[in-house]
Amino acid sequence: MIDDPDLLTEFRTSTEAFARDQLGPGALTRAHEPGYERDTARLLAKQGLLGLSIPEEQGGQGAGLLAAVTAIQAVAAGCPRSADIVQAGNFGPIRTFAQYASPEQRERYLPGLLAGDLLIALGMSEPEAGSAVTELSTTATKVEGGWSLTGTKVFSTHSADADLYLVYVRFGPGTGGIGSVLVDRGTPGLTIGPPSKYMNGEHWCPLYFADCVIPESQVLLGEGGFKKQISGFNVERLGNSARSIAVGRYAFDRAKEYVLEREQFGRPLAEFQGLQWMFAEAALRLESAQLLLERAARAGDRDGLPGAAETAMAKLAANEAGFLAADTAVQAMGATGFGEETLVEYCFRRTRGWRIAGGSEEVLKNRIAEHVFGRRFSQRPGR
Repeated sequence: MIDDPDLLTEFRTSTEAFARDQLGPGALTRAHEPGYERDTARLLAKQGLLGLSIPEEQGGQGAGLLAAVTAIQAVAAGCPRSADIVQAGNFGPIRTFAQYASPEQRERYLPGLLAGDLLIALGMSEPEAGSAVTELSTTATKVEGGWSLTGTKVFSTHSADADLYLVYVRFGPGTGGIGSVLVDRGTPGLTIGPPSKYMNGEHWCPLYFADCVIPESQVLLGEGGFKKQISGFNVERLGNSARSIAVGRYAFDRAKEYVLEREQFGRPLAEFQGLQWMFAEAALRLESAQLLLERAARAGDRDGLPGAAETAMAKLAANEAGFLAADTAVQAMGATGFGEETLVEYCFRRTRGWRIAGGSEEVLKNRIAEHVFGRRFSQRPGR
């Protein structure tokens, strides 16, 4: 576990230098490529930046959540797009997989995932089950030797490129009937639909399961596993938060440099109070969100998993702060920030998406309110 402040500072500094030298020169080109860069993933793996959040006894490096957050933000300082790969190698489905996989499942997949050779994606959202994830209808029906999957998944990050899918399925009725399975790309009965593109440039593909039979050994969490896998989703939200702050800060820093140098009306833009207040507000929000994020990550390192309420607070603050910083940067830089010749417009588009992905801001506020009042509030009518 890397929890000593001096060690974390040293780790951040060395990782920032690596990202600046090795990833910075291609950052603009990389930002406009929709696919997952395997060569960059292997480079980051060799640098020791994948598997930081996974405990050693589960096959990872055991550096902790705070170290993984630090890695994401340090890489983003040199290449915002490459921070997505650090996220994929530490948070989201890979962390859930490592925590709950059988020894045989870990042996089969984890070395390739941590080497950057394999990529895992999460199949969670469905056409009729987004924020209301417990209404999912993808079913797992028992057949001889395994399970037959039927259903559709949408909006899955890395779905166009993944080698392995961690899929939420329904083994039985109710929330208690939900679990998850592992499906290899190329499994008969799995059809990967045509790609669609988000405004941030990423592409995704719908996943269609039609009598897709998997062996028993591919069940990750059986019936009753929903609470375990959704608690692991709180870890994913830390990675989302880390990128929101880091990408927003990247745009903020570029804009700060710009307004210090750019002159209008005979003086630098930075001397105009209107712009000063915009940057002051963005800086306040970024620093505040960073403190909430680090608190949640430290709690996760201490307790094994971060708490739902503190994670919701961190993600909400990070999503708002990152987007505000990127929006401020675009506004301050004018047409220069709006054009594709800089990464500022990419940061704007990227941070907007995180206000939806991984739990919308409205859902996060619901969770925070439940923490405040000490009770759950059903969003379903009549309950």
